[in-house]
Amino acid sequence: MEELDLGPQPLDQLMEEWGLSNNDLVEGSPEQVTHKQIQRARKGRRLTLKMMMKISRTLNITIWNQMDKEEKEKYFEYFHKHLFSYAKGYDAEFVDPNKALQESFHERRQG
Repeated sequence: MEELDLGPQPLDQLMEEWGLSNNDLVEGSPEQVTHKQIQRARKGRRLTLKMMMKISRTLNITIWNQMDKEEKEKYFEYFHKHLFSYAKGYDAEFVDPNKALQESFHERRQG
């Protein structure tokens, strides 16, 4: 039987780094996503490809909608392979090109 619980996912760390809560994603998504779905995704419950893609779109849209024009031009869009360790194409050595943007984003949300 395939393992369903795979431990905390890269999505969880990314959300922490961006300063986003499950609620931010639920409210920011144009698609129907629930707190329970976000929590399962963060904690490593194995999701379908369709759901992984929905979560990655939701994350990108939530971040994107809170950026200014200049930040949007520099933003690297995350794919499901960046958010889930069990996704096809996942690279544990992936270095997030959005690190500098995260800092300005985080400071603005704090202020």
